Amino acid sequence: MRIHPLRSALVLGLVFCIAPAFAQQARGLQPQKIGQDLYAYISDNDGSANSTFLVTLEGILVVDTGLNPHEAQKLLVAIRSVSSRPIRYIINTHYHPDHQGGNATLSKDAIVITTEFTRERTEALLSGPLASHRRDFRLADETIADSVTIFLGGYPVEVTAPGKGHTLGDLVVYFPEQQAMALGDLFMHGSCPAMDTGSVENWIKTLDAALAKPLQSVVPGHFALGAKSDIGFFRDYLSDVFAQVKEMTARGDSLEQVRRGIRMEKYVSLRQFPQYQATFEDNATSIYQQLKNGALGGKVRSP
Repeated sequence: MRIHPLRSALVLGLVFCIAPAFAQQARGLQPQKIGQDLYAYISDNDGSANSTFLVTLEGILVVDTGLNPHEAQKLLVAIRSVSSRPIRYIINTHYHPDHQGGNATLSKDAIVITTEFTRERTEALLSGPLASHRRDFRLADETIADSVTIFLGGYPVEVTAPGKGHTLGDLVVYFPEQQAMALGDLFMHGSCPAMDTGSVENWIKTLDAALAKPLQSVVPGHFALGAKSDIGFFRDYLSDVFAQVKEMTARGDSLEQVRRGIRMEKYVSLRQFPQYQATFEDNATSIYQQLKNGALGGKVRSP
């Protein structure tokens, strides 16, 4: 759960430096089975992303690998509690290090897949404040511009790049036979999201496309496993705040007036995280800036 890229890199650089000093021996977390041979790993560290993994006779596919080697080792313990088969694929939903800082720890041989934007943005981060942690990352071997279906052990895995959303290059991973989806930070269960330089307008359309799918389980970027109704509530929050900010911006309200003027009584159950700029007011600010900068629209492909 991250926001502005430069601030993200600086903060996460500190996290990578501090974490090993306090890390205890990796402890296994019980993965949650969410479908035939499909599991959700819900991180016990809110600063590290959740993961999803598919176990087949041909190997294992993993979506997102956590913040750093320590968190990835915890994920690996969970995976090995289910299967000792090799990890064949790693899919990173976006560039933020809490979703891909464990790539190298999880596997040196797996094929890493993401969007072209994520790969380029990761390279930029690794030439800056996170350079000393380059060995913990693995850049993508393959990038997706539109969509691809991976067949592993007889299961189809549909990977889609829906366009601008949480960032300028997110991926959505859908497991049709299990009716399950991994959405990365496009879905934050019970929480306001942090917003990068994406497009909330297109983000809403992406969630609409997700809601059109048969869904039993949804793995959010952070926090507890969700259901289709949870995506619906989160989508309605984004749509509501977007509509309010758009109306106030159109009549010429200032940013401060917008921040003070939004009405979010329907969404008081959502947690807010000022330290990550993930509050109602922060979300309104991001939308206001997107409207002013014309950072709207973009492609949407069905997840």
